[in-house]
Amino acid sequence: MQPGAKKPRPVMALLDLLGRRWTLRVLWELRGDDIPTFRELQERCGGMSSSVLSQRIAELREAGIVAPGANALTKDGRELLELLTPVNEWADRWARRSMP
Repeated sequence: MQPGAKKPRPVMALLDLLGRRWTLRVLWELRGDDIPTFRELQERCGGMSSSVLSQRIAELREAGIVAPGANALTKDGRELLELLTPVNEWADRWARRSMP
């Protein structure tokens, strides 16, 4: 970090990670108790490219959200999804109001 530069805020780093294309979809598809294979996860994500899926999984593992060596959420990953539940509920209400 350069002298005088502000420390990065953790929330901004998290939002940057979650804002990457397909990241939230990968998290959403890992929400259950079953642990999908790479191919199953790729199919659940609408057939996204294997290179993008590999990159997103690597980023989520590096962040401690996905377990090493498995396509499963860590304790922190499950907690993150729980914290996103109110956002999902809000989006459902918003979608019902927005639809004709």
